[in-house]
Amino acid sequence: MSSNSIRIGAHVDQADPVGEARARDLPLVQMFLGDPQGYRGPEVQHVGGAAGLREEAEAAGVELYVHAPYIINVATTNNRVRIPSRKLLQQHMDAAAEIGARGLIVHGGHVNKSDDPAVGFDNWRKAVEATDLKIPLLIENTAGGDHAMTRHLERISGVWAAIGGAEGADMVGFCLDTCHAHAGGIALESVVEDVLAITGRIDLVHANDSRDDFGSGADRHANFGSGRIDPDLLASVVRDAGAPVVMETPGPAEAHVADAAWLRNRL
Repeated sequence: MSSNSIRIGAHVDQADPVGEARARDLPLVQMFLGDPQGYRGPEVQHVGGAAGLREEAEAAGVELYVHAPYIINVATTNNRVRIPSRKLLQQHMDAAAEIGARGLIVHGGHVNKSDDPAVGFDNWRKAVEATDLKIPLLIENTAGGDHAMTRHLERISGVWAAIGGAEGADMVGFCLDTCHAHAGGIALESVVEDVLAITGRIDLVHANDSRDDFGSGADRHANFGSGRIDPDLLASVVRDAGAPVVMETPGPAEAHVADAAWLRNRL
């Protein structure tokens, strides 16, 4: 994909995602379906329900992506978290497929301090095998936590090695978040090359500046050019990845329009 054909979108409110895409003049949007911090299950807030949203998005030529709740942690050894996490993951997979989403993004999760990371890797394998993957499941790198499954490259490698032989592994992709990589201590100069060497694919980029310094472990997004990531470096990651982009930067539609223009100018 050439840099001028990279599709740029934004994370928006879930009630009227196609309207939000139009307000920003963007070809794709990402949203939650329901409460990102709750176990209650997905909820399609669009007035037309799942079918209505799918039809409206298709008619408008807007691609939809769904971000799974933050609380999902399929890697953990804690049964009271892992089991409901798997259930919630399947529910959001089903709902995302119903609205015609191109992918479901989920964070890598973490294990407890005393746990062997290998148990977390194998729990990821089990989750992939237990989930009916109707659309691509995109595992995202995260910013913080010493026991996170996808903060550091060697942990991402462990997850991929574990799920590689799982049934459904071909439906598992990668979402690269620039703020998370920067804050997590992954060098942006080589992150695309490093991730591709592990996963063989980058399906989506979460393009975000970072309010905090390299390696801080802090997940705080900033608008482009106002954070701590070198502007040329941020643009080069997007260019090299060659995947669709979702901006998860702060602010209303006008802020996303400005961020999209900033990014296009550098691509």
